[in-house]
Amino acid sequence: MHLVDLLRIPVGLGAGALIGYAFGLLQNAALRHHQQLEQNGKLRSGWSLMPGSGARIAYLLCALLLVQLICPLIFVGGTQWVVSGGVLLGYGWMLGVQLRQRLKAVSP
Repeated sequence: MHLVDLLRIPVGLGAGALIGYAFGLLQNAALRHHQQLEQNGKLRSGWSLMPGSGARIAYLLCALLLVQLICPLIFVGGTQWVVSGGVLLGYGWMLGVQLRQRLKAVSP
């Protein structure tokens, strides 16, 4: 029983990090797509960016729900906060990578 308790935290953290990283990749791909539209002059206004972001958030919530339904063992005893922390870590990692790329492009 204690082995399951020991594995629950790393598995929850890993599952959350994977979800957050995938969400970051999805957001990054959308950003590149919109930048390409802007460079080609096909982006009409900034308001046209809004509809896609709601769908991406819905995908994130669906992924979190699926993980909770598929792996209910990692959502007991307060471990759901570990999964949420993993989402923050995964998405934060992608934001950090994106920030480093922007800083590298700006600096001479």
